[in-house]
Amino acid sequence: MPRTPAEHVLAGAVTSALAVPPAAPVAMNASLADHGGDPLVVPRALEALARAGLTGLVADEFDGPASPGHLATALEPLPIPCPPPRRQHTMTSTPHLTDRLAPWSFAEFVDASGYEMVSRPPVVDGVVGPTIVRDGRELVNFASINFLNLGRRLSLTREFTDAAHTYGLTTGGSRMTQGICRPHQALEESIARQTGKERAISFATGLLANVGFVHAMSHSARFDTTLQVHNRDTVFVLDRDSHWSIWKAVEGLGYGRSVHAFRHNDVADLARVLDRVRSNKIVVIIESVYSADGSMAPVMELLDECDRHGAITMVDDANGFMLYGPPHRPFAAEYAAIRERADFVMVSLSKAVGLEGGALAGPAHAIDAFEVLSGTSMFTAAIQPPTAHVAERTIHALESDPSIVDDYLARADRLRADMHERGVPTTPAESYMLSVPIGDDDAALTMREWFVEDGYLVPVFCYPAVPRNQALLRLIPHAGHTEEQIDGFLHTLVTYRRRLGL
Repeated sequence: MPRTPAEHVLAGAVTSALAVPPAAPVAMNASLADHGGDPLVVPRALEALARAGLTGLVADEFDGPASPGHLATALEPLPIPCPPPRRQHTMTSTPHLTDRLAPWSFAEFVDASGYEMVSRPPVVDGVVGPTIVRDGRELVNFASINFLNLGRRLSLTREFTDAAHTYGLTTGGSRMTQGICRPHQALEESIARQTGKERAISFATGLLANVGFVHAMSHSARFDTTLQVHNRDTVFVLDRDSHWSIWKAVEGLGYGRSVHAFRHNDVADLARVLDRVRSNKIVVIIESVYSADGSMAPVMELLDECDRHGAITMVDDANGFMLYGPPHRPFAAEYAAIRERADFVMVSLSKAVGLEGGALAGPAHAIDAFEVLSGTSMFTAAIQPPTAHVAERTIHALESDPSIVDDYLARADRLRADMHERGVPTTPAESYMLSVPIGDDDAALTMREWFVEDGYLVPVFCYPAVPRNQALLRLIPHAGHTEEQIDGFLHTLVTYRRRLGL
Protein backbone atom coordinates (compact mmCIF):
# COMPACT_ATOMS: atom_id res chain seq x y z
CA MET A 1 0.00 0.00 0.00
CA PRO A 2 1.48 3.44 -0.85
CA ARG A 3 2.72 5.40 2.11
CA THR A 4 0.37 8.12 3.22
CA PRO A 5 1.49 11.46 4.58
CA ALA A 6 0.44 10.15 7.97
CA GLU A 7 3.24 7.67 7.53
CA HIS A 8 5.31 10.41 5.92
CA VAL A 9 5.34 12.15 9.31
CA LEU A 10 6.56 8.93 10.90
CA ALA A 11 9.19 8.59 8.18
CA GLY A 12 10.47 12.06 8.95
CA ALA A 13 10.63 11.23 12.66
CA VAL A 14 12.54 8.02 11.99
CA THR A 15 14.91 9.83 9.65
CA SER A 16 15.47 12.49 12.30
CA ALA A 17 16.03 9.86 14.96
CA LEU A 18 18.65 8.17 12.80
CA ALA A 19 20.46 11.50 12.37
CA VAL A 20 20.45 11.23 8.60
CA PRO A 21 19.62 14.17 6.31
CA PRO A 22 16.15 14.28 4.76
CA ALA A 23 16.26 12.67 1.35
CA ALA A 24 14.14 10.94 -1.24
CA PRO A 25 11.76 8.19 -0.06
CA VAL A 26 14.20 5.64 -1.47
CA ALA A 27 17.00 7.07 0.63
CA MET A 28 14.80 7.05 3.74
CA ASN A 29 14.00 3.38 3.21
CA ALA A 30 17.68 2.69 2.65
CA SER A 31 18.57 4.48 5.88
CA LEU A 32 16.14 2.34 7.85
CA ALA A 33 17.36 -0.81 6.15
CA ASP A 34 20.95 0.10 7.02
CA HIS A 35 19.90 0.34 10.68
CA GLY A 36 17.55 -2.64 10.53
CA GLY A 37 19.39 -4.50 13.25
CA ASP A 38 19.78 -1.50 15.54
CA PRO A 39 17.55 -1.92 18.62
CA LEU A 40 17.63 1.85 19.15
CA VAL A 41 15.79 2.61 15.91
CA VAL A 42 12.28 2.35 17.36
CA PRO A 43 13.03 4.13 20.66
CA ARG A 44 14.69 6.97 18.76
CA ALA A 45 11.73 7.24 16.39
CA LEU A 46 9.22 7.26 19.22
CA GLU A 47 11.29 9.80 21.11
CA ALA A 48 11.30 12.03 18.03
CA LEU A 49 7.53 11.59 17.72
CA ALA A 50 7.07 12.58 21.35
CA ARG A 51 9.21 15.70 20.87
CA ALA A 52 7.02 16.61 17.90
CA GLY A 53 3.84 16.14 19.90
CA LEU A 54 2.84 13.05 17.95
CA THR A 55 2.55 10.56 20.80
CA GLY A 56 0.07 7.82 20.11
CA LEU A 57 0.66 7.96 16.35
CA VAL A 58 2.01 4.43 15.98
CA ALA A 59 -0.68 2.76 18.05
CA ASP A 60 -3.39 5.00 16.62
CA GLU A 61 -2.66 4.68 12.92
CA PHE A 62 -0.68 1.48 12.47
CA ASP A 63 -2.66 -0.82 14.76
CA GLY A 64 0.13 -2.76 16.40
CA PRO A 65 3.38 -2.66 18.29
CA ALA A 66 6.20 -0.78 16.62
CA SER A 67 9.19 -2.67 15.33
CA PRO A 68 11.93 -1.98 12.79
CA GLY A 69 10.11 -4.14 10.27
CA HIS A 70 6.81 -2.44 11.04
CA LEU A 71 8.38 0.98 10.63
CA ALA A 72 9.94 -0.12 7.36
CA THR A 73 6.45 -0.92 6.09
CA ALA A 74 5.27 2.48 7.28
CA LEU A 75 7.99 4.11 5.23
CA GLU A 76 6.40 3.20 1.90
CA PRO A 77 6.65 6.49 0.00
CA LEU A 78 3.99 8.73 -1.44
CA PRO A 79 2.41 7.64 -4.74
CA ILE A 80 4.27 9.19 -7.66
CA PRO A 81 4.68 7.58 -11.07
CA CYS A 82 8.04 6.27 -12.20
CA PRO A 83 9.78 9.12 -14.04
CA PRO A 84 11.07 8.86 -17.60
CA PRO A 85 14.60 7.61 -18.24
CA ARG A 86 17.22 9.91 -16.85
CA ARG A 87 18.58 12.52 -19.22
CA GLN A 88 22.26 13.34 -19.21
CA HIS A 89 23.02 16.85 -18.04
CA THR A 90 25.88 18.86 -16.65
CA MET A 91 25.93 20.99 -13.54
CA THR A 92 25.47 24.69 -14.28
CA SER A 93 25.83 26.10 -10.77
CA THR A 94 28.89 28.20 -10.05
CA PRO A 95 31.38 26.62 -7.62
CA HIS A 96 30.74 29.38 -5.08
CA LEU A 97 26.99 28.85 -5.15
CA THR A 98 27.43 25.08 -5.04
CA ASP A 99 29.58 25.42 -1.93
CA ARG A 100 26.99 27.58 -0.19
CA LEU A 101 24.24 25.10 -1.07
CA ALA A 102 26.24 22.11 0.17
CA PRO A 103 24.39 21.86 3.52
CA TRP A 104 21.17 21.16 1.62
CA SER A 105 22.71 18.10 -0.11
CA PHE A 106 20.96 18.76 -3.43
CA ALA A 107 23.90 17.53 -5.50
CA GLU A 108 24.19 14.32 -3.48
CA PHE A 109 20.45 13.79 -3.77
CA VAL A 110 20.55 14.09 -7.56
CA ASP A 111 23.63 11.89 -7.91
CA ALA A 112 22.23 9.21 -5.60
CA SER A 113 18.90 8.96 -7.38
CA GLY A 114 18.99 5.22 -7.81
CA TYR A 115 15.46 5.05 -9.23
CA GLU A 116 15.92 8.06 -11.50
CA MET A 117 13.63 10.04 -9.23
CA VAL A 118 15.45 13.22 -10.20
CA SER A 119 15.93 13.85 -13.88
CA ARG A 120 15.49 16.60 -16.38
CA PRO A 121 12.33 15.81 -18.32
CA PRO A 122 12.25 15.18 -22.06
CA VAL A 123 11.44 18.20 -24.20
CA VAL A 124 7.95 18.17 -25.71
CA ASP A 125 7.17 19.90 -29.01
CA GLY A 126 3.85 20.68 -30.64
CA VAL A 127 0.34 20.00 -29.35
CA VAL A 128 -0.01 17.19 -26.81
CA GLY A 129 -2.92 14.93 -27.68
CA PRO A 130 -3.38 11.33 -28.79
CA THR A 131 0.27 11.48 -29.74
CA ILE A 132 3.16 13.39 -28.20
CA VAL A 133 6.53 14.46 -29.64
CA ARG A 134 9.27 13.99 -27.02
CA ASP A 135 12.86 14.76 -27.89
CA GLY A 136 11.87 14.66 -31.54
CA ARG A 137 10.10 11.27 -31.42
CA GLU A 138 6.36 10.91 -31.89
CA LEU A 139 4.75 8.45 -29.46
CA VAL A 140 1.18 7.24 -29.07
CA ASN A 141 0.21 8.91 -25.80
CA PHE A 142 -1.51 7.04 -22.94
CA ALA A 143 -0.36 9.58 -20.32
CA SER A 144 -2.31 12.73 -21.17
CA ILE A 145 -4.89 14.02 -18.68
CA ASN A 146 -6.32 16.23 -21.45
CA PHE A 147 -8.08 13.19 -22.86
CA LEU A 148 -11.30 14.43 -24.53
CA ASN A 149 -9.44 16.01 -27.44
CA LEU A 150 -11.69 19.07 -27.25
CA GLY A 151 -9.12 21.35 -28.84
CA ARG A 152 -9.51 19.41 -32.07
CA ARG A 153 -13.28 19.10 -31.77
CA LEU A 154 -14.36 22.59 -30.68
CA SER A 155 -13.25 26.05 -31.78
CA LEU A 156 -11.47 26.66 -28.49
CA THR A 157 -8.40 28.36 -29.94
CA ARG A 158 -10.55 31.00 -31.58
CA GLU A 159 -12.53 31.40 -28.37
CA PHE A 160 -9.26 31.95 -26.50
CA THR A 161 -7.88 34.54 -28.90
CA ASP A 162 -11.18 36.41 -29.03
CA ALA A 163 -11.30 36.51 -25.22
CA ALA A 164 -7.68 37.66 -25.08
CA HIS A 165 -8.58 40.64 -27.28
CA THR A 166 -11.63 41.39 -25.13
CA TYR A 167 -10.25 40.85 -21.61
CA GLY A 168 -6.47 40.80 -22.01
CA LEU A 169 -4.03 38.04 -21.09
CA THR A 170 -3.97 38.72 -17.33
CA THR A 171 -6.26 40.10 -14.66
CA GLY A 172 -3.63 42.69 -13.74
CA GLY A 173 -4.20 42.36 -10.02
CA SER A 174 -6.03 40.74 -7.14
CA ARG A 175 -9.80 40.37 -7.23
CA MET A 176 -9.78 41.83 -3.71
CA THR A 177 -8.25 45.10 -4.89
CA GLN A 178 -9.73 45.38 -8.39
CA GLY A 179 -12.82 43.20 -8.56
CA ILE A 180 -13.61 39.95 -10.34
CA CYS A 181 -12.99 39.60 -14.05
CA ARG A 182 -16.18 38.88 -16.04
CA PRO A 183 -14.98 35.48 -17.38
CA HIS A 184 -14.15 34.36 -13.83
CA GLN A 185 -17.61 35.32 -12.63
CA ALA A 186 -19.24 33.38 -15.49
CA LEU A 187 -17.01 30.35 -14.86
CA GLU A 188 -17.74 30.32 -11.13
CA GLU A 189 -21.48 30.56 -11.71
CA SER A 190 -21.26 27.64 -14.14
CA ILE A 191 -19.28 25.49 -11.69
CA ALA A 192 -21.72 26.28 -8.86
CA ARG A 193 -24.59 25.20 -11.08
CA GLN A 194 -22.86 21.99 -12.18
CA THR A 195 -21.99 20.97 -8.62
CA GLY A 196 -25.35 21.97 -7.14
CA LYS A 197 -23.80 24.45 -4.72
CA GLU A 198 -24.68 28.05 -3.90
CA ARG A 199 -21.43 29.63 -4.98
CA ALA A 200 -17.96 28.80 -6.30
CA ILE A 201 -14.57 30.51 -6.25
CA SER A 202 -11.86 29.79 -8.82
CA PHE A 203 -8.13 29.33 -8.28
CA ALA A 204 -5.12 29.17 -10.57
CA THR A 205 -4.83 25.41 -9.92
CA GLY A 206 -6.70 22.63 -8.17
CA LEU A 207 -3.79 22.31 -5.77
CA LEU A 208 -4.29 25.92 -4.66
CA ALA A 209 -8.00 25.25 -4.19
CA ASN A 210 -7.25 22.34 -1.85
CA VAL A 211 -4.59 24.22 0.10
CA GLY A 212 -6.87 27.25 0.35
CA PHE A 213 -9.75 25.14 1.62
CA VAL A 214 -7.72 23.62 4.45
CA HIS A 215 -6.25 27.00 5.36
CA ALA A 216 -9.65 28.69 5.48
CA MET A 217 -11.17 25.91 7.58
CA SER A 218 -8.34 25.66 10.11
CA HIS A 219 -6.90 29.08 10.83
CA SER A 220 -7.81 32.09 12.90
CA ALA A 221 -7.91 35.73 11.87
CA ARG A 222 -8.78 38.87 13.81
CA PHE A 223 -9.22 42.13 11.92
CA ASP A 224 -11.08 43.97 14.68
CA THR A 225 -13.33 43.18 17.63
CA THR A 226 -16.18 41.99 15.40
CA LEU A 227 -14.46 40.81 12.22
CA GLN A 228 -12.74 37.62 13.33
CA VAL A 229 -12.78 33.83 13.09
CA HIS A 230 -11.18 31.22 15.35
CA ASN A 231 -10.86 27.81 13.69
CA ARG A 232 -7.59 26.37 14.94
CA ASP A 233 -9.56 23.71 16.75
CA THR A 234 -10.73 22.11 13.47
CA VAL A 235 -9.98 18.40 13.10
CA PHE A 236 -9.45 16.90 9.63
CA VAL A 237 -10.10 13.25 8.79
CA LEU A 238 -8.70 12.14 5.43
CA ASP A 239 -8.78 9.06 3.25
CA ARG A 240 -5.23 7.70 3.32
CA ASP A 241 -5.04 7.92 -0.48
CA SER A 242 -5.99 11.60 -0.61
CA HIS A 243 -4.05 13.74 -3.07
CA TRP A 244 -0.65 15.14 -2.13
CA SER A 245 -2.05 18.68 -2.09
CA ILE A 246 -4.45 17.83 0.73
CA TRP A 247 -1.76 16.16 2.78
CA LYS A 248 0.57 19.08 2.17
CA ALA A 249 -2.13 21.49 3.32
CA VAL A 250 -2.59 19.70 6.67
CA GLU A 251 1.12 19.05 7.15
CA GLY A 252 1.66 21.53 9.99
CA LEU A 253 -1.55 20.90 11.90
CA GLY A 254 -0.40 17.99 14.05
CA TYR A 255 -1.00 14.43 12.94
CA GLY A 256 -2.81 12.43 15.62
CA ARG A 257 -4.15 15.62 17.12
CA SER A 258 -5.77 17.78 14.41
CA VAL A 259 -5.31 15.36 11.51
CA HIS A 260 -6.41 11.72 11.30
CA ALA A 261 -6.63 9.21 8.47
CA PHE A 262 -8.81 6.22 7.65
CA ARG A 263 -8.06 3.30 5.35
CA HIS A 264 -8.75 3.89 1.67
CA ASN A 265 -12.49 3.75 0.91
CA ASP A 266 -13.09 1.93 4.22
CA VAL A 267 -16.39 3.07 5.76
CA ALA A 268 -15.93 1.06 8.94
CA ASP A 269 -12.49 2.56 9.52
CA LEU A 270 -13.88 6.06 9.01
CA ALA A 271 -16.48 5.30 11.67
CA ARG A 272 -13.73 4.02 13.98
CA VAL A 273 -11.74 7.25 13.61
CA LEU A 274 -14.77 9.52 13.96
CA ASP A 275 -15.84 7.69 17.11
CA ARG A 276 -12.57 8.75 18.75
CA VAL A 277 -12.52 12.39 17.64
CA ARG A 278 -13.80 14.85 20.21
CA SER A 279 -14.51 18.13 18.43
CA ASN A 280 -17.48 20.11 17.19
CA LYS A 281 -15.46 21.09 14.10
CA ILE A 282 -14.70 17.96 12.07
CA VAL A 283 -13.97 18.05 8.34
CA VAL A 284 -13.84 14.78 6.39
CA ILE A 285 -12.08 14.97 3.00
CA ILE A 286 -12.50 12.26 0.37
CA GLU A 287 -12.09 12.02 -3.37
CA SER A 288 -14.63 10.88 -5.91
CA VAL A 289 -12.50 8.96 -8.45
CA TYR A 290 -9.00 8.15 -7.18
CA SER A 291 -6.30 8.44 -9.80
CA ALA A 292 -3.97 5.79 -8.39
CA ASP A 293 -6.40 2.89 -8.82
CA GLY A 294 -9.34 4.46 -10.67
CA SER A 295 -11.70 3.49 -7.85
CA MET A 296 -14.92 5.32 -7.02
CA ALA A 297 -15.40 6.10 -3.35
CA PRO A 298 -18.42 4.57 -1.54
CA VAL A 299 -19.79 8.09 -1.33
CA MET A 300 -23.24 7.44 0.15
CA GLU A 301 -21.92 5.28 2.98
CA LEU A 302 -19.11 7.71 3.78
CA LEU A 303 -21.54 10.62 3.85
CA ASP A 304 -23.83 8.61 6.11
CA GLU A 305 -21.02 8.24 8.65
CA CYS A 306 -20.22 11.95 8.41
CA ASP A 307 -23.87 12.80 9.04
CA ARG A 308 -23.98 10.51 12.06
CA HIS A 309 -20.98 12.28 13.56
CA GLY A 310 -21.93 15.82 12.55
CA ALA A 311 -18.89 16.21 10.28
CA ILE A 312 -18.52 18.68 7.43
CA THR A 313 -17.61 16.99 4.12
CA MET A 314 -15.43 18.02 1.21
CA VAL A 315 -15.19 15.92 -1.97
CA ASP A 316 -12.17 16.35 -4.21
CA ASP A 317 -13.75 15.76 -7.63
CA ALA A 318 -10.66 16.54 -9.69
CA ASN A 319 -10.92 13.35 -11.75
CA GLY A 320 -14.67 13.08 -12.29
CA PHE A 321 -15.94 16.63 -12.86
CA MET A 322 -18.05 16.87 -16.05
CA LEU A 323 -17.57 13.13 -16.72
CA TYR A 324 -19.94 11.54 -14.23
CA GLY A 325 -23.29 12.59 -12.81
CA PRO A 326 -26.00 12.16 -15.50
CA PRO A 327 -28.34 9.24 -14.74
CA HIS A 328 -27.27 7.19 -17.77
CA ARG A 329 -23.56 7.21 -16.84
CA PRO A 330 -21.68 5.16 -14.24
CA PHE A 331 -21.68 6.35 -10.63
CA ALA A 332 -24.90 8.35 -11.06
CA ALA A 333 -26.01 7.60 -7.48
CA GLU A 334 -22.65 8.62 -6.05
CA TYR A 335 -22.68 11.92 -7.92
CA ALA A 336 -26.26 12.64 -6.91
CA ALA A 337 -25.14 12.25 -3.30
CA ILE A 338 -22.17 14.57 -3.85
CA ARG A 339 -24.45 17.17 -5.38
CA GLU A 340 -27.17 16.92 -2.73
CA ARG A 341 -25.27 16.07 0.45
CA ALA A 342 -21.57 17.02 0.31
CA ASP A 343 -20.91 20.43 1.85
CA PHE A 344 -17.99 21.38 -0.41
CA VAL A 345 -16.69 20.16 -3.74
CA MET A 346 -13.32 20.85 -5.34
CA VAL A 347 -13.08 20.58 -9.13
CA SER A 348 -10.13 20.62 -11.48
CA LEU A 349 -10.21 22.12 -14.95
CA SER A 350 -7.27 20.03 -16.20
CA LYS A 351 -9.07 16.73 -16.83
CA ALA A 352 -12.38 16.71 -18.74
CA VAL A 353 -12.28 20.47 -19.34
CA GLY A 354 -8.73 20.14 -20.66
CA LEU A 355 -7.31 23.45 -19.40
CA GLU A 356 -5.69 24.64 -16.16
CA GLY A 357 -7.31 25.84 -12.97
CA GLY A 358 -9.49 24.70 -10.10
CA ALA A 359 -12.41 25.82 -7.98
CA LEU A 360 -14.19 25.27 -4.69
CA ALA A 361 -17.97 25.18 -4.51
CA GLY A 362 -20.13 25.28 -1.40
CA PRO A 363 -22.37 27.43 0.80
CA ALA A 364 -22.35 31.08 -0.24
CA HIS A 365 -21.33 32.48 3.13
CA ALA A 366 -18.38 30.10 3.37
CA ILE A 367 -17.17 30.80 -0.17
CA ASP A 368 -17.52 34.55 0.52
CA ALA A 369 -15.22 34.10 3.52
CA PHE A 370 -12.79 32.01 1.45
CA GLU A 371 -12.12 35.09 -0.71
CA VAL A 372 -10.01 36.30 2.20
CA LEU A 373 -9.37 33.29 4.43
CA SER A 374 -8.10 30.86 1.79
CA GLY A 375 -5.05 33.00 1.07
CA THR A 376 -4.54 31.16 -2.20
CA SER A 377 -7.04 33.46 -3.92
CA MET A 378 -5.99 36.85 -2.56
CA PHE A 379 -2.23 36.36 -2.51
CA THR A 380 -1.54 34.72 -5.86
CA ALA A 381 -2.41 35.02 -9.54
CA ALA A 382 -5.77 33.92 -10.91
CA ILE A 383 -6.57 31.88 -13.99
CA GLN A 384 -5.89 33.91 -17.13
CA PRO A 385 -9.11 35.60 -18.31
CA PRO A 386 -9.07 33.86 -21.74
CA THR A 387 -8.60 30.50 -20.00
CA ALA A 388 -11.50 31.21 -17.66
CA HIS A 389 -13.67 32.14 -20.63
CA VAL A 390 -12.77 29.00 -22.59
CA ALA A 391 -13.32 26.84 -19.47
CA GLU A 392 -16.84 28.21 -19.09
CA ARG A 393 -17.58 27.64 -22.77
CA THR A 394 -16.17 24.10 -22.56
CA ILE A 395 -18.37 23.24 -19.57
CA HIS A 396 -21.34 24.55 -21.54
CA ALA A 397 -20.36 22.43 -24.56
CA LEU A 398 -19.99 19.26 -22.48
CA GLU A 399 -23.39 19.89 -20.91
CA SER A 400 -25.06 20.66 -24.25
CA ASP A 401 -23.60 17.69 -26.12
CA PRO A 402 -23.52 14.62 -23.84
CA SER A 403 -22.23 12.48 -26.71
CA ILE A 404 -18.72 13.93 -26.24
CA VAL A 405 -18.33 12.25 -22.86
CA ASP A 406 -20.60 9.30 -23.65
CA ASP A 407 -18.45 8.33 -26.63
CA TYR A 408 -15.27 8.69 -24.58
CA LEU A 409 -16.49 6.54 -21.71
CA ALA A 410 -17.68 3.90 -24.18
CA ARG A 411 -14.20 3.91 -25.74
CA ALA A 412 -12.61 3.37 -22.32
CA ASP A 413 -15.02 0.48 -21.64
CA ARG A 414 -14.17 -1.12 -24.99
CA LEU A 415 -10.47 -0.90 -24.25
CA ARG A 416 -10.98 -2.59 -20.89
CA ALA A 417 -13.12 -5.32 -22.51
CA ASP A 418 -10.53 -5.86 -25.27
CA MET A 419 -7.82 -6.25 -22.63
CA HIS A 420 -9.83 -8.85 -20.75
CA GLU A 421 -10.60 -10.70 -23.98
CA ARG A 422 -6.87 -10.94 -24.69
CA GLY A 423 -6.11 -12.18 -21.18
CA VAL A 424 -4.79 -8.87 -19.83
CA PRO A 425 -6.11 -8.21 -16.30
CA THR A 426 -7.04 -4.75 -15.03
CA THR A 427 -7.85 -3.47 -11.57
CA PRO A 428 -11.56 -3.89 -10.75
CA ALA A 429 -12.46 -0.17 -10.87
CA GLU A 430 -14.74 0.78 -13.77
CA SER A 431 -13.70 4.39 -14.31
CA TYR A 432 -11.96 5.68 -17.42
CA MET A 433 -8.57 5.24 -15.70
CA LEU A 434 -7.22 1.75 -16.41
CA SER A 435 -4.54 0.05 -14.33
CA VAL A 436 -2.84 -3.14 -15.50
CA PRO A 437 -1.00 -5.10 -12.77
CA ILE A 438 2.52 -6.13 -13.75
CA GLY A 439 4.07 -7.09 -10.42
CA ASP A 440 7.85 -7.26 -10.73
CA ASP A 441 9.42 -3.78 -10.71
CA ASP A 442 12.22 -4.70 -13.08
CA ALA A 443 9.75 -6.20 -15.53
CA ALA A 444 7.64 -3.03 -15.42
CA LEU A 445 10.63 -0.77 -16.03
CA THR A 446 11.78 -3.00 -18.86
CA MET A 447 8.29 -2.89 -20.36
CA ARG A 448 8.26 0.90 -20.16
CA GLU A 449 11.48 1.10 -22.16
CA TRP A 450 10.19 -1.36 -24.74
CA PHE A 451 7.03 0.71 -25.16
CA VAL A 452 9.05 3.85 -25.87
CA GLU A 453 11.24 1.98 -28.33
CA ASP A 454 8.13 0.77 -30.15
CA GLY A 455 6.45 4.20 -30.15
CA TYR A 456 4.16 4.27 -27.07
CA LEU A 457 4.22 6.49 -23.99
CA VAL A 458 2.78 4.39 -21.16
CA PRO A 459 3.06 5.51 -17.50
CA VAL A 460 4.43 2.88 -15.14
CA PHE A 461 3.82 2.97 -11.39
CA CYS A 462 6.54 1.01 -9.61
CA TYR A 463 8.43 1.30 -6.35
CA PRO A 464 8.45 3.81 -4.71
CA ALA A 465 5.05 4.76 -6.15
CA VAL A 466 3.64 1.44 -4.93
CA PRO A 467 5.05 -1.32 -2.67
CA ARG A 468 7.93 -3.30 -4.10
CA ASN A 469 7.03 -5.68 -6.91
CA GLN A 470 3.44 -4.48 -7.17
CA ALA A 471 4.10 -2.38 -10.27
CA LEU A 472 1.34 -1.51 -12.70
CA LEU A 473 0.65 0.34 -15.91
CA ARG A 474 -1.71 3.32 -15.49
CA LEU A 475 -3.43 4.05 -18.80
CA ILE A 476 -5.67 6.96 -19.77
CA PRO A 477 -7.24 6.33 -23.18
CA HIS A 478 -7.54 9.39 -25.40
CA ALA A 479 -10.59 10.35 -27.43
CA GLY A 480 -8.32 10.98 -30.42
CA HIS A 481 -6.72 7.54 -30.48
CA THR A 482 -7.38 5.70 -33.73
CA GLU A 483 -8.47 2.06 -33.84
CA GLU A 484 -5.11 1.27 -35.41
CA GLN A 485 -3.26 2.87 -32.50
CA ILE A 486 -5.36 1.00 -29.93
CA ASP A 487 -4.97 -2.33 -31.72
CA GLY A 488 -1.23 -1.78 -32.07
CA PHE A 489 -0.90 -1.03 -28.39
CA LEU A 490 -2.90 -4.09 -27.34
CA HIS A 491 -0.88 -6.36 -29.60
CA THR A 492 2.34 -4.88 -28.22
CA LEU A 493 1.17 -5.25 -24.61
CA VAL A 494 0.24 -8.91 -25.10
CA THR A 495 3.60 -9.56 -26.77
CA TYR A 496 5.51 -7.99 -23.88
CA ARG A 497 3.54 -9.93 -21.27
CA ARG A 498 4.26 -13.19 -23.09
CA ARG A 499 7.94 -12.29 -23.45
CA LEU A 500 8.21 -11.58 -19.72
CA GLY A 501 6.23 -14.67 -18.74
CA LEU A 502 3.37 -12.72 -17.19
